[in-house]
Amino acid sequence: MSGTSLDGVDGVLARIAPSGRTQVLAHSSLSLPEHLRQQLLELNTSGHDELHRSALAAHALTHCYADVVGQLLAETALTAAQVCAIGAHGQTVRHQPRLAQPYTLQIQQPALLAELTGIDVVADFRSRDLAAGGQGAPLVPAFHLEAFGRSGCRVAVLNIGGIANLSLLPGDGSALGWDCGPGNALIDHWCQQHLGQAYDQDGAWAAQGKVHTRLLASLLEEPFLQASPPKSTGRDLFNPAWLQAHLDRHPASPIDVQATLTAFTAHSIAQDFRRHAPHCRTLLVCGGGAFNRTLMQRLQDLLPQVQVEDTGLHGLPPQQVEAAAFAWLAHKCVRRETASLPSVTGARGARVLGALYPR
Repeated sequence: MSGTSLDGVDGVLARIAPSGRTQVLAHSSLSLPEHLRQQLLELNTSGHDELHRSALAAHALTHCYADVVGQLLAETALTAAQVCAIGAHGQTVRHQPRLAQPYTLQIQQPALLAELTGIDVVADFRSRDLAAGGQGAPLVPAFHLEAFGRSGCRVAVLNIGGIANLSLLPGDGSALGWDCGPGNALIDHWCQQHLGQAYDQDGAWAAQGKVHTRLLASLLEEPFLQASPPKSTGRDLFNPAWLQAHLDRHPASPIDVQATLTAFTAHSIAQDFRRHAPHCRTLLVCGGGAFNRTLMQRLQDLLPQVQVEDTGLHGLPPQQVEAAAFAWLAHKCVRRETASLPSVTGARGARVLGALYPR
């Protein structure tokens, strides 16, 4: 799994029971080479010769995926023949579900991955839901329901990657979910631009700044944040140009912008949580944002009646959850079982997600 944050590739080797219970046997991660990361970022907007550049980036990314698979096999002493399938989401470079002719694009080369690894590959998870009238995202709430849902218990699961998405599990076997804001995308961008670092470790830089109240209020006026689910987004919306338009009206020092962006992510999550889950008292956090102490503290301050904690306390470490979700989705595809939730994406019905590329 390489998410919108573009910090690297995470992979898990998972044993999935027929019931859907997922047991992670091993986890491996690999940082993206800086040149590849930059290429993928540039593909989020139109540019010269982008079809050619997209093909080259997909090729390089697929080799990164294959390296992670190799690390997992070496760590567990398993052979490729013992693995049923690889679930490979690919890298989202465009996501436009609200157009009259909606589309979503995740680049990779799944046939090459099957060739490199000798393992069946399941890819292209989003397009079937989109064809059925859904937004094709988020897809992880179905796995959150499987992994963290408990009968009679209200639980919410928050994934903070490049984009933040929230899953509500009311304890009756159902689930709701949607993208609620920018997650780490703008926080990481600003940190890299001004400190030359990929991310704000522990939120330490943000903790030294002051929140610019007028800038924060301006950011929170974004119409997407006021929209009701189903809704999904990406860097198509929350990108440097979008941020700069707000900064032109409300300039601030770099350190205060970082503090404000961190507060913005927390507020966009908290306002959706209060709006749609007023009676929920447990919020489990996964993704890279779970390691940002400043962000986690701001969430807790904004939701004082809620227990905010990472998913590691509930059996699955934050960095493993999304990779495990796509292993689970691949398992569902191989078994030809539906895995989408119309209550999340707005599709006409549940669909089998993914396309199989045999080894």
